[in-house]
Amino acid sequence: MSEQNYRSERDSMGEFQVPADAYYGANTMRAVLNFPISDLRFPRSFICALGQIKQAAAQVNSELGLLDETLAAAIERAAQEVMDGKLDDQFVVDIFQTGSGTSTNMNVNEVISNRAIEMMGGVIGSRSPVHPNDHVNIGQSSNDVIPTAIHVSALLAIHDDLIPALSQLQEGLEQKADEFMPVIKTGRTHLQDATPVRLGQEFLGYAGQIERSIARLRHAEGELSEVALGGTAVGTGVNTHPEFASRVCARLSEILGVQVRETTNHFQAQSTLDNVVEASGSLKTVAVSLMKICNDIRWLGSGPRGGIGEIELPEVQPGSSIMPGKVNPVIPESVCQVAAHVIGNDATVAVGGQSGNFEINVMMPVCAYNLLQSIDLLAAAARNLDEQCVRGLKATSAGPDMVERGLAIVTTLVPHIGYDESAAIAKEAQATGRTVKEVAIETTGLSSDELDEILDPSGMTEPGLAAGGVSVG
Repeated sequence: MSEQNYRSERDSMGEFQVPADAYYGANTMRAVLNFPISDLRFPRSFICALGQIKQAAAQVNSELGLLDETLAAAIERAAQEVMDGKLDDQFVVDIFQTGSGTSTNMNVNEVISNRAIEMMGGVIGSRSPVHPNDHVNIGQSSNDVIPTAIHVSALLAIHDDLIPALSQLQEGLEQKADEFMPVIKTGRTHLQDATPVRLGQEFLGYAGQIERSIARLRHAEGELSEVALGGTAVGTGVNTHPEFASRVCARLSEILGVQVRETTNHFQAQSTLDNVVEASGSLKTVAVSLMKICNDIRWLGSGPRGGIGEIELPEVQPGSSIMPGKVNPVIPESVCQVAAHVIGNDATVAVGGQSGNFEINVMMPVCAYNLLQSIDLLAAAARNLDEQCVRGLKATSAGPDMVERGLAIVTTLVPHIGYDESAAIAKEAQATGRTVKEVAIETTGLSSDELDEILDPSGMTEPGLAAGGVSVG
């Protein structure tokens, strides 16, 4: 290594060579060399959360008389630069590292320490007057800081990005439900004709899925608001002031606009990732809901001549390199791929959650990465689905045109002529290509007007009521 490009820095294991212009130090550099696994790094949201924790910790430690005010002020300013993204290129440790995330915690400690030293006119790498452990990390351990950062970053991402994106999608689906409510079409169960349903009712179902997705995420927010900070190494709180964690949590809550609270049981908070597993499960459920909605939209828009063709999707790009004029449902397809990826991420989090051994979980970095990626992907996919697909959907005449020829409308004849005779009419209509009404006129003795009233498709779409007010199951 050239002396011109590297500096010699000492940590608890001895001297080590670090790039001369780096704000990180020897501990971080060791991790860079120890874990040359991938190009995956913690996202901006996670690094920001670490900066927020370090800044609040410096403020509280100063108030508690544990940290000199001048040092605390420098640490706060350096932490703000971390939060603002000004030092993003300094966070260089691979996701696949020590399972506690210690390397990343020290990466942050060293960057804040050296930047604070520089602000105070000192020498980067000297660990003086701001020490990464003795000052930046007072009252903390990687074992409680990293899980706290996971919770805080995921909580903020859900609150600020994912829920607003889903709320926007819900609004778009509700608008389409209102627009499509007059459109009566044949329902489908088991991919076979069923009793009539309004196209708007189908979209009301999609909006209801998203509404409940948001409710599940609200529950996940409650899970993530509980943090491990204050437990330090093994949950006992050794080397931390008894008021440290509660004060930091109160400060974070005030600054971030979301509730952050110290856990009432530090031993479970540090030995497990149960809250993260639950939150990831909620994200998986959101993904499953989005996949269902998008697959329905794809099928309803299939065709335009060889498929169902009951709705038209916005044309956003040519669909084929060989077939001119072909347009594909590319936006729903992209969402389905996101959903598959999120389901895979959840599997990783589930396996990671099982890896709590005694007083610590040893898969925190990969769980953090997958959880945060799922949130980001779902938010972007939901917003894009609304803006580039849902808002531009149009109903066609295909659905209403098929209602009269549907066989399942025979269901409303059952209270009048019985199940078996109704089934016989449906079979005869299917075999001959005639409508249910045409066959029923010949076989039931009911008049055309009576059959029009009984077989009125609009009456069949009222919740729980068939034509004539007869309740059907």
